[in-house]
Amino acid sequence: MNQVTADLPLPSPTQLMLQASGLNVYYGESHILRDVDLSVPAGQMVCLIGRNGVGKTTLLKTIMGLLKPRTGTITLAGESITSKSPDKRAKLGIGYVPQGREIIPRLTVKENLLLGLEARPSGRKGNEEVPEEIFALFPVLKSMLSRMGGDLSGGQQQQLAIARALMGKPKLLVLDEPTEGIQPSIILEIEAAVRRIVQSTGISVLLVEQHLHFVRQADRYYAMQKGGIVASGVTSELSNEVIQKFLAV
Repeated sequence: MNQVTADLPLPSPTQLMLQASGLNVYYGESHILRDVDLSVPAGQMVCLIGRNGVGKTTLLKTIMGLLKPRTGTITLAGESITSKSPDKRAKLGIGYVPQGREIIPRLTVKENLLLGLEARPSGRKGNEEVPEEIFALFPVLKSMLSRMGGDLSGGQQQQLAIARALMGKPKLLVLDEPTEGIQPSIILEIEAAVRRIVQSTGISVLLVEQHLHFVRQADRYYAMQKGGIVASGVTSELSNEVIQKFLAV
């Protein structure tokens, strides 16, 4: 399929927070990602769309170092991270919230949040507390600090997972379907918080999302099909044709 790309001036490499070039990833001999190129400009939100099973989560796992590409390169703020381990990528500034959230149910909300400090380059120190900026983004968490993570609703757990990733002070926040299985009112809260993160902190965001209203909050989009990028552009020009092809169930 021919790639459909809006005629946009791409930022220079020094302005790119993330750049993935020519990624080819296999599961055994199954070719999953095919020559994937993707960029996230500094201080912007980029949304990756596509139907289930096209390789979106595989791409995020490759960016995080959980899967190794057979060919291709990945750079973060101009530094190659292609051969770095997931923990090194976290300390270099990538915060990751996977599908399913993966908060620790037997720890309190506060303990879950403080775990996020491990991702900072200096690691976790003695008596650090949760900064007020976290509660400004996710007010519900302030009243739940002593509750077990497993007792929270799905939407509250998602807010906790994003807040925990922010505790590491990332340059890039990677979110895999943050609104999956969450009630509509909480979706809007999460959507507003993520947009606010970009606007108020300058953190770049790469997310996989199916919720159209959330997709439109992004600055740019990439659409995937059969393991490759087949369309991209600014979300203000996201056409109904592209939406029907890559978002409609």
